[in-house]
Amino acid sequence: MLATVPSATLLGVDGWPITVEVHISNGLPGFTVVGLPDASCREARDRVRAALLSSGQRWENRRVTVNLAPTGMRKSGAGLDLPVAVALLVAADVLHSYDIEGMAFMGELGLDGSLRPIPGVLAMVDAVREPVVVVPPACYTEAAALGRHEVRTATNLRQLTDCLQGRRRWASPPTPSEGQVEAEPDLADVRGQMLGRSAVEVSAAGGHHLLLVGPPGAGKSMLARRLPGLLPPLTPAEALATTRIHSAAGLPLPVSGVLRRPPFRAPHHGASAVSLVGGGTASMRPGEISCANFGVLFLDELAEFPAAVLDTLRQPLEEGAIRVCRARASVTFPAQFLLVAAMNPCPCGDGLTPGSCRCGDHARVRYSARVSGPLLDRFDLRVTVDRPEIAQLLPDLPGLSTPEESSAVVAERVTNARQIAAARGVRCNAELPAPALDEMAPLTPAARSVLEARLRQGRLSARGLHRVRRVARTLADLAGRPGPIDEEDVCAALVLRSDPFTGATVPA
Repeated sequence: MLATVPSATLLGVDGWPITVEVHISNGLPGFTVVGLPDASCREARDRVRAALLSSGQRWENRRVTVNLAPTGMRKSGAGLDLPVAVALLVAADVLHSYDIEGMAFMGELGLDGSLRPIPGVLAMVDAVREPVVVVPPACYTEAAALGRHEVRTATNLRQLTDCLQGRRRWASPPTPSEGQVEAEPDLADVRGQMLGRSAVEVSAAGGHHLLLVGPPGAGKSMLARRLPGLLPPLTPAEALATTRIHSAAGLPLPVSGVLRRPPFRAPHHGASAVSLVGGGTASMRPGEISCANFGVLFLDELAEFPAAVLDTLRQPLEEGAIRVCRARASVTFPAQFLLVAAMNPCPCGDGLTPGSCRCGDHARVRYSARVSGPLLDRFDLRVTVDRPEIAQLLPDLPGLSTPEESSAVVAERVTNARQIAAARGVRCNAELPAPALDEMAPLTPAARSVLEARLRQGRLSARGLHRVRRVARTLADLAGRPGPIDEEDVCAALVLRSDPFTGATVPA
């Protein structure tokens, strides 16, 4: 007695079709799983047995062989519990093969027979070719997001068996509960910090990586956490790609099943290289770099991260993808993220206040050297954030400045700048190819003279030149100047790229 059931497994952020084959024969009782299963797959025997008995089904006390094809690919996770149970029921003549024709199954089984959610459903559903997929109720919305399959669900194995046999109608799609939507932090909450606010706006408009340096309590984290609220909503393609990554990583999804807003990830400075890059398991789980895809990766206390961990960011920042190679598998993770980092100017944090710093010259140099030059070069914007004035913090004192612009006002300018960049064929100006800069970011003679002087002084390299021109293009777009880049925009871009520790434009 042989039965086959289509399913899928997860590798990285991609799903791979799997065929679950179950053979029941006479002989010594046993249950064997072959086809490179991991520990979770091998433990399916006990879960499936308890689920079948709890659902009123008989356990075949014969020799059962489960093959997960193709056998050359390692399978991981408990998502194959449901197809194994269905295949056992077909092989035991409880169900007929025509009952499951054109269907694929995926889901974890509880000992009571309940269907439990699994990570990576979106990618797994995308991998199967059957027109109908059966998933746990908690995965219904996510599975239906692709719109290419008929999605069915059941709360437990008993109900699923009755539906397949035609004794019960399929359950109605679960109604997502109305979750409380957390309000986005507003940029109007930030007092003062004109340079920091400008840098955040330029970063959001052009997709430029941003480094904020300043003393504790100056508002670096406040500025960084308000940057996602300035970004436009994700496009349908970006939303599906980001949802696929978050689902594969096991992160919670919104009640709609699809992410619509750019993600914001802020790992602790004790994070390991694997947690940032990804991998680490048989399923090659995506890391924080990929979870921030089309969103913001915020590294607070940048100098406290291990140097080896920070250097893993260099390649994905340039290429927008990261390739993780292991002995058993190699996967490519998306990594189109906006990097925002914050750090103190020195170990004591008061290096910007004359007479307040308690650090020696050696300590200051050693602290700033924790961020390598190649990584520092990836930041298009490097600005100093000092503590705001007292009059800006206490409204009851005279001299209070007018209310700051809200995120909604700034986001409108950011959206307009992004639309201008989209007309050039890129998502944002940071993605403008270097050969196209002469066409898309031409220079006036005065602007050319400023950049030529920096190049002759050795304070700017070819790569730095390209980054300055992209930032200047963003500044011109925000100001509504579609023509060539003038001297004002180039000088402003150079100011935003200055060394926050010395105030000079460093070689890049």
